[in-house]
Order: sequence, then structure tokens, then C-alpha cells
Amino acid sequence: MTPAAKPADHPAVTPPKTGILIANLGTPDGYDYWSMRRYLNEFLSDKRVIDLPRWKWQPILQGIILTKRPFSSGANYKLIWNEEKGESPLMTITRDQTAALRARAHAEWGDQVMVEFCMRYGNPSTGEVLERMVKAGCRRIVFLPLYPQYAGATSATANDQLFRALMEQTWQPSVRTVDAYFDRPDYIAALAASVRRVLGNRKPGRLVASYHGMPKRYLMQGDPYHCQCQKTSRLLQAALGWEDGIIDTSFQSVFGREEWLRPYTVEHVAELAKQGVSDIAVISPAFAADCIETLEEINGEIREAYEHAGGKEFTYIPCLNDDPAHIDVMMNVIRENIGGWVTPA
Repeated sequence: MTPAAKPADHPAVTPPKTGILIANLGTPDGYDYWSMRRYLNEFLSDKRVIDLPRWKWQPILQGIILTKRPFSSGANYKLIWNEEKGESPLMTITRDQTAALRARAHAEWGDQVMVEFCMRYGNPSTGEVLERMVKAGCRRIVFLPLYPQYAGATSATANDQLFRALMEQTWQPSVRTVDAYFDRPDYIAALAASVRRVLGNRKPGRLVASYHGMPKRYLMQGDPYHCQCQKTSRLLQAALGWEDGIIDTSFQSVFGREEWLRPYTVEHVAELAKQGVSDIAVISPAFAADCIETLEEINGEIREAYEHAGGKEFTYIPCLNDDPAHIDVMMNVIRENIGGWVTPA
């Protein structure tokens, strides 16, 4: 039985697909003042990131911070910018991750799926990409924020932005948001393999697992991020088969005057050097892709703090990026969340 023909004035109906949308934090479009200001304004205006009352925070942000910080942040981005492609490393890596996932997904499910990426701040925006996916026929979407550990300022705000974008849709797709994956055996195994790949059989005096920081107040309000970071470090130690005391958990990227989660990485590595630990490695398990916080902050400010305090050997272990083992983890997570929506090609 053939379906009835649509009336001439009926809108086009696209064959249904299932979407896979991965989301990362974001990146400025350039390292010039105005590109940086737009990006920082969006980022620092997010109530999940800075939860001060708007009347109190916005005058400080607009009148003080955004007149100065775009220059210093832009200079830091310039140090790591992918000049060949005209974009930040985070953009390059996220695009590569998406391409790898798209190839895997199409091999497994064919044209039933559409794989895209978006950024919480900057471009491509969540709303822009969601609109494109809906127009392409995505009636169901698996949404994967690329944050292994859950935090209100990362996972939750990515979900918030998706839900806001859904409010603009006449015909909303069904959505499944993916939970944190900090304790998955395949994720921990991928981290351990990355350590072995860089260090070989060498065991450093200390492996510092440096996670992005957050105000301590958020922990006291019930955010599970701190506990999930600690567990990631414990599981990584077990996977490496190392003794207690060789892996430290610390937090970087402190902003503002209130107390954040401690120890602060920049202070901790200096203290290790003063204690005579002359060989350290640093890994960043909270980041799915190398970015300004790893390529510039860890390999710049944090390395310098360690060496200035007398440390000798500093090794940075890159993020998992588009390593095949990392793509395996993402695909496994997607398979678990896409169940019942697609069939093997």
C-alpha cells in the first residue's frame, strides 16, 4: 500500500533519523580582542559558572574584567593557536573526534544516524546545530557532553543550553542526555594506556592528576564533581598497578577570590619540587580534548612553577583526544544510550 500523496501546500517531511550530538566547552573564533570579549562574555555570564546575582556581577564583568582579560587571554590563545586551520586546538580536536565517531557510527548504523558536534560557548552553537539536525530529520537525539566527571558548570550547563534550544523547536525531538562516565572501565583503561604510552616503563616521582577547579562552595551545595575526580584518580592508580601515594589529585584554573577545591595544581607542583620530588608527570582526566587549560596553563604556568621551585623533569601526558581507545569509549557510551532507536545496518 503506497502512502497517500501530500497536498501541494503541505510542508516537506524529511525521513526520520537518529542524531548523535557531542558537546564541548567552547572556543573563541579568534584571539583578537573582540573575539575574546564575545567568548568570555558568554562564558562568564553563565549562572552555572559564576552564580553571583546579576546586579552584582555584571558591572564587574562588563566594566572591569572584559576590558582587560580579552588581551591576556588572547595572548595565551595565540601561543597555541592552530594557524594553519585558523582555529583553536580544541576546535580541531573536537572536529577530529566527530569525524571518527561519524565513520564508526555510519559503519554500524548506516544512514539512520547523523553525527554532529556543538560548543556550549561560541561556535558552532548548540541551537544552530540542533536546528540543522532537526531540519535533517533527527527525531531522536543522544546528547553527549564531553565531560567525564559531572559538574554543574560543565555537564549541567551543556544540558541547560540544549533544553533552551529545544524550546525553540515546533516539533521537538526526543532526547537522551548521557551521564558522567568517570568510572567506566574502558575510560580508565584508556587513561592508563595513555600514561604508559608517554612514560613507557618509567614511573615518575609523582603523577599529578590535575582537574579543572571549582569553588569549594559548590561541593558543599551537593555538586558531585570533587568526589568523582577523586575516584577517577583512585581507579587510574589501580589500573596502573601503582602503590598508594604516587598519584595526587589537584585542581587548576582558579578564578576570583573565594576558596576553590584544593590543592591548587600550580601551588602543589611547586611544593613537590621543594620537597625534592625531581620528576613529575601531569595528566588532565577531566578534559576530553587538549585546550587552553592543558596546552598553555599546564605546559606553561604550571610547568614554570614546578621548575622555578627546583623541579627537574616535567612531563605532560596529553588528553585522550581522538585516540582510537577514546573513540571506543565514546562509541560504547553512545551504544548504551541509543538502544532501541537504531538497528544494525
